Formats: sequence, structure tokens, C-alpha cells
Amino acid sequence: MEEKEDEILTLQEAADFLRVGRNAMSKMVNNGEIPGKKVGREWRFSRQALLKWLENGQAKNKK
Repeated sequence: MEEKEDEILTLQEAADFLRVGRNAMSKMVNNGEIPGKKVGREWRFSRQALLKWLENGQAKNKK
């Protein structure tokens, strides 16, 4: 399968793409820290939106 910038990712695929754990990814999306859409019971992510999020440094620093 050819990778495209507008590819839609599942929660696990997005976590793998960002190199974070599934639980961390789930927590970030549920807290609104990362762009994603819920489709039924499943989260979906745009690879391009995740890249923009990373490039813009939109991660929230919480301690």
C-alpha cells in the first residue's frame, strides 16, 4: 500500500506514527491535545494533520 500524506490512520497507527504508546495517544486525543475525529466508537486521524500538529509545536506542556 502506497503511503500518502492524506492517509487516514487508526488510533494504533497514529500512535505508531508518533512513536507513543496507545494509552498515551488515547489520553492526548481525549484531552483535545491532538487532532482526531471519532467515527462511531473508533478514533481516526489524518496523517497530514498530525504532521502539521508536530511542525507547529502544538503539543501542550502539562506537568
